[in-house]
Amino acid sequence: LCRELSDLETQNELMLAQMNELKEKEKSCQELLETYNFTEWEITEWSEQQAVFNFLYDSIELTVVFGPPIDGDVFGENPSRKIASLDFESLLDEEKAPPSSCLVQRLIFQFIESQGCWQEKCPTLYYLPQVLRDVSLVVSRCKILGEEIEFLERWGGKFNLLETDISDTTVKLLFSASTAFAKFELALSLSADYPSASLPFTVQNQIGNIGEEEISAVLSNVPVGYHYLRRIVSLIHQNLLQDPR
Repeated sequence: LCRELSDLETQNELMLAQMNELKEKEKSCQELLETYNFTEWEITEWSEQQAVFNFLYDSIELTVVFGPPIDGDVFGENPSRKIASLDFESLLDEEKAPPSSCLVQRLIFQFIESQGCWQEKCPTLYYLPQVLRDVSLVVSRCKILGEEIEFLERWGGKFNLLETDISDTTVKLLFSASTAFAKFELALSLSADYPSASLPFTVQNQIGNIGEEEISAVLSNVPVGYHYLRRIVSLIHQNLLQDPR
């Protein structure tokens, strides 16, 4: 009987220790979330073998495969634990998704592929928060770009924007204004750096005399940053399309 009681006490102590470790793990995860304020990823799995994260409304999946567990690391949270691989996968159905969503996806994967081998950037669990932060930043910027394009597709008429078309990573904007006797197409080349860098562009004139020189003069007055595309469209409308030329 004494031996059974002793075994029971030992089991209770082990359970208590495991509960305390779980509480500490929860606390550290919460502190991590508060520190980095991640808003662009969700964790869908965390096991001894791997962790799975989703981005952008579950359209991008990151699978992180862990190396062999380190002695004493019961919950697989030791920062020095090795990472065997990091793989990004697109879950977007491009046949059903709107063009703006496909563009956003292409730009995000443009960034992902430009970084080379992610496992070299993140050899241990210690570096994973930085990876999540870097990807989240690009996802956030590209997501806002998608929302800008959707806005222009819906309300472009207010800016004399007749049509918005997407080809690979190029956005083509067809402007038309009878008062300015002008019709032209502005093609903007986008990248994952949006909106932190100016956009290469070409102009195809159809009616009137608005060309690359006039557009360049307008774009030079549009600072990069939040809602860059919307501000470009707004300033073109304001400076070139409201008064007769």
